[in-house]
Amino acid sequence: MTEPSPQTAVDAPRAPLAGEQAHASSPDGSAAAEDTARRNTTVIWMLIVAAFTVILNETIMGVAIPHLMTDLGISASAAQWLTTAFLLTMAVVIPITGFLLQRMSTRTLYLIAMSLFTAGTAIAAVAPGFEVLLIARVIQASGTAIMFPLLMTTVMELEPPATRGRRMGSISVVISVAPAIGPTVSGLILSFAGWRFLFVAVLPVAVTVLVLGFLRMRTVNEPTHTRIDLLSVPLSAAAFGGIVFGLSRLGEGVGEDPTLALTSFGVGVLALVLFVWRQLLLQREDRALLDLRTFRTPTFSLSVVMFAAAMMGLFGAIILLPLFTQGVLGMTVLASGLMLLPGGLISGLLAPSVGRLYDRIGPRPLLIPGTALVAIAMLLMAASANVGGAWWPMLVSHVVMSTGLALTFTPLFSASLGSLPERLYSHGSATVSTLQQVAAAAGTALFVSVMTALTVSGVAEGSSTEAAQASGIRAAFLISGGIAAIAFVLAFFIKRPETSGDGPAPNGH
Repeated sequence: MTEPSPQTAVDAPRAPLAGEQAHASSPDGSAAAEDTARRNTTVIWMLIVAAFTVILNETIMGVAIPHLMTDLGISASAAQWLTTAFLLTMAVVIPITGFLLQRMSTRTLYLIAMSLFTAGTAIAAVAPGFEVLLIARVIQASGTAIMFPLLMTTVMELEPPATRGRRMGSISVVISVAPAIGPTVSGLILSFAGWRFLFVAVLPVAVTVLVLGFLRMRTVNEPTHTRIDLLSVPLSAAAFGGIVFGLSRLGEGVGEDPTLALTSFGVGVLALVLFVWRQLLLQREDRALLDLRTFRTPTFSLSVVMFAAAMMGLFGAIILLPLFTQGVLGMTVLASGLMLLPGGLISGLLAPSVGRLYDRIGPRPLLIPGTALVAIAMLLMAASANVGGAWWPMLVSHVVMSTGLALTFTPLFSASLGSLPERLYSHGSATVSTLQQVAAAAGTALFVSVMTALTVSGVAEGSSTEAAQASGIRAAFLISGGIAAIAFVLAFFIKRPETSGDGPAPNGH
């Protein structure tokens, strides 16, 4: 990003960045700095509320699939497209946000994101059939894809390094709590009303957030006139879209022909190689759609790997726990969703305290116990996945996992983006968000595929369906524990950023 000029105004008098606020020494300067600080706080909290709203919607459809199959007269594979299309759209749009965040103002991007999400929600609420509902989910996902990178980049630009952990703690509430309580909210609504009310309930909140943004949101960045590379856009779509679609298809059903999924994944990998090659050429002129110089910073690279492992664990639990409680223990959809609620609430309660601790002691003392708790929780879940077992060991294990993730997300966000030069913040946040989607899809495909394979094998050998499914779920939790163990080892190598993020770029420019 270019260094902003103090005389420039965009939509409104420009909000000085955090580093500029410290230089206000006169009484007038102090008053201006206080006004700017209040405005920045308002902007950040509006972004946090908006991000929570759109990300909550990401996991709200999972338990509604049986209802949709009945009401719309569609197959399970067709209904699954409502989730697959959402993830696919996210994977296609998010890599482009690194460019959008540099080219467009904060206010404009916010209004675009919330307008898309609100429009998609409204269309879904009145959708007459499956096709319109699918289009609505794509529109929703387009807005969701913009919001989280916008939030991350804005926080990094406005929040001083000394208090960045505290603010990232608030963001961790969004990333950990919203997906966890989505199934609970969905289960509660579906217990009393039809699937349309999943969107009817969200619509007033989305409209309120959009209107407040129109009235209160201000531009706090300095847009540049970066040119988009037209070849990078389809390469990005083919790469990340192909990989996420292939992984999603692999994790969808029992006994399906994997040819389409493997072909899509292969095309995605090939397109990714070409995309990376193209970005390496373009970043020499600062024209990359997704600048990969972020990976020259070791802390960022290690943090991204750990973040992917954490997301796989989070989404693995969100998927496997309901499958176990409903398929093996015979619990209702509502009871199954409620089991995820305590862990999600604990993550939300702990996140602000973890952020303050990060500001005081740095990432490593938090990441080491956090990743250890996640690994232990996965092993406990594996040990508890038995036919005829009690439900409460799973609940306790999920609470332990949620505590570990609360100790993990905030340090990873803060350390990864804080280690980058300021001009790479937008690309760093887009990279983290993109890999979040890939990790979620990969975790889903891996865990469901393992569970499905062992379930089919167990039934073929004469085991009951419940016993075979329990065996598959147990193996999937063990694999998740192994992934968490890798993150535990990497936690010892994460360092606290030495600069405020506005130092030289990794290539020395």
